[in-house]
Amino acid sequence: MPVLVPLMTTPILIFTIVLVITSVALALFVLLHKGRGGGLSDLFGGGISSSMGGSSVAERNLDRLTIIIAVIWLACIVALGLLYKLGS
Repeated sequence: MPVLVPLMTTPILIFTIVLVITSVALALFVLLHKGRGGGLSDLFGGGISSSMGGSSVAERNLDRLTIIIAVIWLACIVALGLLYKLGS
């Protein structure tokens, strides 16, 4: 009887775990960003601000961290795609 579910190899398991962790972290980091106006943040009362977004050190560090997590997330997606393609 053929097995329909492919066996999960160690690299696929590792990349899947990293993908889940980075997905949750990326969603949280995006939600932590200060609204810059003109989008959905205005709908919920976030459009009233006197300073430009991204001017504080914390906001710049959050921007950098979000970009780093997004690059790791993208690399996991590409690696999993290649592993699944080469495995089949």
